[in-house]
Amino acid sequence: MAMNAPHRKSPPKSALDAIARAVGEKGLVAPADAAPFLSEWRGRWPGEAALIVTPASTDEVAAVVKICADNKIAITPQGGNTGLVGGQIPGGDEILLSLKRLRKVRDVSPLNNTMTLDAGLTLAEAQDIAAEAGRLFPLSIGAEGTCQIGGVISTNAGGVNVLRYGNCRDLVLGLETVLPDGRIWHGLKRLRKDNTGYDLKHLFIGGEGTLGIVTAAVLKLFPAPAEKITAFAGVKNAADAVALLAHAQDATGGGATSFEFMNRLCVELTSAHIPGVRDPLGAPHECYVLMEFSSGETGALRGTVETMLADALEKGLLTDAVIAESEAQAKALWHMRHSMSEAINTQGLGARHDVSVATSDIPAFLDAAEAAVLTLAPEARIVAFGHMGDGNVHYDIIGPDGAPKDALADRRAEIEGAVYDIIATFDGSISAEHGVGRHRRDTLAKRKSPVELHMMRAVKAALDPDGIMNPGKML
Repeated sequence: MAMNAPHRKSPPKSALDAIARAVGEKGLVAPADAAPFLSEWRGRWPGEAALIVTPASTDEVAAVVKICADNKIAITPQGGNTGLVGGQIPGGDEILLSLKRLRKVRDVSPLNNTMTLDAGLTLAEAQDIAAEAGRLFPLSIGAEGTCQIGGVISTNAGGVNVLRYGNCRDLVLGLETVLPDGRIWHGLKRLRKDNTGYDLKHLFIGGEGTLGIVTAAVLKLFPAPAEKITAFAGVKNAADAVALLAHAQDATGGGATSFEFMNRLCVELTSAHIPGVRDPLGAPHECYVLMEFSSGETGALRGTVETMLADALEKGLLTDAVIAESEAQAKALWHMRHSMSEAINTQGLGARHDVSVATSDIPAFLDAAEAAVLTLAPEARIVAFGHMGDGNVHYDIIGPDGAPKDALADRRAEIEGAVYDIIATFDGSISAEHGVGRHRRDTLAKRKSPVELHMMRAVKAALDPDGIMNPGKML
């Protein structure tokens, strides 16, 4: 079995010609236009491809995959190319298959609270389609204007609303998928109950394109909230932030939609490097939380949130807070949060982590990880932020202010290993929402149990025995 063969023969010209005929002239990307497909935004994994194609339908995707299967040509599927672990970047003699031209809205059903969309529509477009129908599609991430439905499904994207609505896996009812042999699985069911064996869609949600290519999906919709309140608070430490989360959930009857944590350095970096961003509070605080609450009833929520914040201040769970007085102010707060990765990127690659532990363990994890990191790199700065409501922390280690951007390059592997060792003591995950891709493939192999790896490899071998789907990623 050749799951991830280190070297493959160059695709034969006859196969490339057949693929070109299958997608037509509009489905071919000229070499002069290839650069945006072959690099990711951090510039860490430059790519190469024998051919870049953009099929316009599921049938065209299937035709390309069938030709590749017959000729044992590797395929890298790509959505909006916003991934952070290199899973969407081809490594050589591969076909890069972009889903950007699959853009049909197949069905929107407010009565059933579902919509069926092609994989190439962006997440922001999906949100707008739901809103036009008077519904909410709650998945929201910083790259939502560029990332595509197929990509967020294949990486099981999380984002800021997991606390209330769950991650992408919880929002998908059915899938249409092209299998590695070119067959199409028509699994676009709109059912919420189907107890007839293995729930096959979950093989492809989070599968990072290693088992097949998602071409369309049935997505869950929800009633649109009548009112939303956004608040920003300063807290003394992560332990108080966790206590504030519990207090906010209790006081609002589960009305908390988002609860984002960030340390002081996050606010400093975004204020310094992102135009239009400023510190929302007058004085500096050790840590901060950005909270959003929603309700189906207009008028009652603000008073509930104000009372909750006042009680939290009296109990010492926060030191200061502000409520957005307009939609523009709320957007400004969220702009700061969504810009943090961009601001951190100005400081160099450093050592980036996307980890998760139980929410109640976040304070202890942060303390243990800081001690381990500063032992290895006393001069390093630690940026900690993320989705506290679901235990996901983006834990990034950067060099001293003004240091070269590669200042920690010689210690990156050691720092990452130390953080992952800490994560293991909390029975956490080395990747909460960004996936495995190239970046964490080897780490995963060392840290997954032999039983887990055997099961994963068995599934891969059963569906993709020649290892043509996204080779070199995940496994």
